[in-house]
Order: sequence, then C-alpha cells, then structure tokens
Amino acid sequence: MAEKEQDEGRKAVFRIPRTSFMAIALLTLCVTPIALGEIPYLQWLYIFPLALAVFVIRTRTIATREGLATRTMFGHRDVPWSALKGLAITKKARVQAVLQDDTKVPLPTVRTRHLPVLSLVSEGLVADPSGLLDADDVKAAKPETSPSE
Repeated sequence: MAEKEQDEGRKAVFRIPRTSFMAIALLTLCVTPIALGEIPYLQWLYIFPLALAVFVIRTRTIATREGLATRTMFGHRDVPWSALKGLAITKKARVQAVLQDDTKVPLPTVRTRHLPVLSLVSEGLVADPSGLLDADDVKAAKPETSPSE
C-alpha cells in the first residue's frame, strides 16, 4: 500500500470547509417554519439549502503530480501541468490557471496562500512566489533503490 502512495506522489485537495454545513443546517431550520406554515406549496424553499449542500460537496480543486483537476457544481476540467503557462491572481486573491492558448481556468477554493502547496505538488513546475520553500523542499522524495541481488 505504501508503494502505491509513493508512486502517486503528492496530492493536495482544496475545498470549501465542511463547517459550512452548520450554516446550511441553520438555513434549513430558518426555512422550515415558512415552508411548513399555513401558506401551501412553499416546500420548494428547501431547494436553497439543498443546492448549497451540493455546492459545498462538489466544488474543489485537486492538485496531483499529473496536473490540476477542477470540479464545480455543474462541471469538471482536468489541466495537465504541461498545458499550463502560468497562474494569474485576481483582485480578490483568487487563483486562475493560464493555459498555453491564454485561456484562464478558475481554480475554485485556491487562494494565494496555497501557492507554496501547489509548488510542492507540481514538483517545482509552478514557482513559489512567497519564497517559503527551498529547492530541497520542492523536489519529490525519490524512493531508495537497493542494488540488484
């Protein structure tokens, strides 16, 4: 099992914190008196907490040795590291992947504070602008090979 994990390399998953389900539960409690009140057919109000729960569960960015995988509420996109030209940072500290053809792919839940992690996972293909990592930190741990017997 450890060999399989070593072959896969580093992996980072950026997602919305699970504590946001507490806010969704509170919203559901607030909607319940209205939805089950005297006015008929207001049960459709439960769509809002349900849609928020699906949003929290689905929205994420996964960085692996092969590239980036973004998943939104209605879509999914894989971006290999070779197709990446660089990263762009928006005014709200969000990160976008810039492809070779200059198209921008938003990376959900990835912020500028996550750039050192992306540098580690990409094994140096994405530079760390913060300077927190050394070159030794970025290099992937190579499995030690024993001489053939």
